[in-house]
Amino acid sequence: MELTTKDKEQICARLKAYVDKYPSQNKAVGSLKSTSAGTVSNILNGKWENISEDMWRRIADQVGTVGGDDAGWQIVETGAYQEITYALDDAQKYKNVTWVVGEAGCGKTTTAKMYASEHREVFYLQCSEDIYKGEFVREIARLVGIRGEGYTVRELWKAILDNLIQMDAPLLVFDEADKLTESVFHYFISLYNKLEDKCGVVFMSTDYIKKRIRNGLRWEKAGYKEFYSRIGRKYFELEDTTPNDVYAICTANGLCDRKDIDTVIKDAEACDFDLRRVKKSIHRVKRMNGK
Repeated sequence: MELTTKDKEQICARLKAYVDKYPSQNKAVGSLKSTSAGTVSNILNGKWENISEDMWRRIADQVGTVGGDDAGWQIVETGAYQEITYALDDAQKYKNVTWVVGEAGCGKTTTAKMYASEHREVFYLQCSEDIYKGEFVREIARLVGIRGEGYTVRELWKAILDNLIQMDAPLLVFDEADKLTESVFHYFISLYNKLEDKCGVVFMSTDYIKKRIRNGLRWEKAGYKEFYSRIGRKYFELEDTTPNDVYAICTANGLCDRKDIDTVIKDAEACDFDLRRVKKSIHRVKRMNGK
């Protein structure tokens, strides 16, 4: 479907908000994939004649806000949402390091992305087990606004540190950080050593990280003792999602009948209150009701 003028106006507004999160427009452009400074400037200044449909969509994919294209789905400030927001805000303000632990589906990713979309100098990275050291560093560089071409990994790492140190209140958020390989894990120590008291860092994962670090300490694996010390030898553990949280999500997203809400709560309870399941259950009930 071809983008309308209204669609482009919305993308332009989201792009402006995205650029405003960075120290400069050039840094924002550096964080966008396959996008030039001229293109960004033209969009922001209303010169849209030569901007292709593909470019509009490419930018929209990168600057979209949480829930922006999700058929009106409303984000609710559950207990976990409030706790995660507190941890992120505290780390950014006081430039400390925190490891947030919560069950899968409790809203860690949604909350972190929402926070990053609403605050300056917050850089969110979703980790994976197949990312290697060089790719890990280059991805952080891109998020910070540094083009990685022509840099060695060591040079790029130094550029990242130099850029973060110059910011007012930078925050790095690593989601699903327990999935990273040992070699990349050790980069966290280097990161912290250079950025202590200069940049906030928040790691998020399920409680599998406890087992991993416990085993690393037991077998005296290199770096684990130091890293455990870096996070204060303690995790920021989220409270479990409650039926009240599910009730609030239901009402915020159009379910008013108590029977329908009870159906969603019962379904969620059988799945450990996984919010992904809650969303699917609400969708199913609405479809059954012809909404």
